[in-house]
Amino acid sequence: MTCFDGKHRSPKLPKQTKTKNKLANRIVRVGMLRSPWSDVYHQLLVMPWPLFLLGVFVSFLAINSFFALLYLLGGDGISNAEPGSFFDAFFFSVQTISTIGYGAMSPQTMYADVLVAIESVTGLSLVAMSTGLMFARFARPSARVTFSHVAVITPHNGTPTLMFRAANHRYNQILEAKLWVVLLRTEVTLEGETIRRFYDLQLVRRESPMFALTWTAMHPITESSPFYGKDLQALEAQETEILVILTGLDETFGQTIHARHSYGLKQIFWNHRLVDIVSRLPDGRRKVDYRYFHQVEPI
Repeated sequence: MTCFDGKHRSPKLPKQTKTKNKLANRIVRVGMLRSPWSDVYHQLLVMPWPLFLLGVFVSFLAINSFFALLYLLGGDGISNAEPGSFFDAFFFSVQTISTIGYGAMSPQTMYADVLVAIESVTGLSLVAMSTGLMFARFARPSARVTFSHVAVITPHNGTPTLMFRAANHRYNQILEAKLWVVLLRTEVTLEGETIRRFYDLQLVRRESPMFALTWTAMHPITESSPFYGKDLQALEAQETEILVILTGLDETFGQTIHARHSYGLKQIFWNHRLVDIVSRLPDGRRKVDYRYFHQVEPI
């Protein structure tokens, strides 16, 4: 087997980054006809919370502004409101759509009464949809799992072994946890066709009945490993990447959760080892020091 040379890797660790995988953002889709309104529900569920709340606020302002203009088109249809005042019409719309009804302003024409009825139905529908979206976003199962920023290749029981760590940030347990590690690389077939191949990496332990604190994944680089006989230049030429997927059952919600991460060659340190983060206190309890979770050291 070709020896992995540690000099190809700098001991300097990368800056702290989020573990959320960005593989989808590296793919450019061409020729796919897709309207931005084709999957609005999914987009509303997965967009960041600040953007979602901003969208709700802007929609609220836009709808009330629209109804305010309709009230103004009907002339003096709101009692105790200044004729032609957009702000009075706007705040009357806010009171109507939210069913507040302070009693200071009220419709005084048939045109205004019809608009109030339409706006009331619109408001009830929007409140129902907003409440459903809020609940769906809060109830959507998610994993608070962190993967080490880097992986290492280090001897373990005399065999070069790929290692990385995962940690459960919640104070509960992930039951029936399973770890799936795949190596991706570009290959050329005998016919000259370039394809992206997936290879399952066999782990020393890929299932755990209970994942509470940390999990060190280990893949021995033996003759059956796709790493076997490959040097750094060969791996770089094949655009090698490691994809990690963790699934399990959240004991609190009773729902399946998943987390994913990827390692490029720049995040794999040869001839390094993960810094030990587990120690024992004087009273016999075990201590896990997450300050060194992402740290490695040369061997």
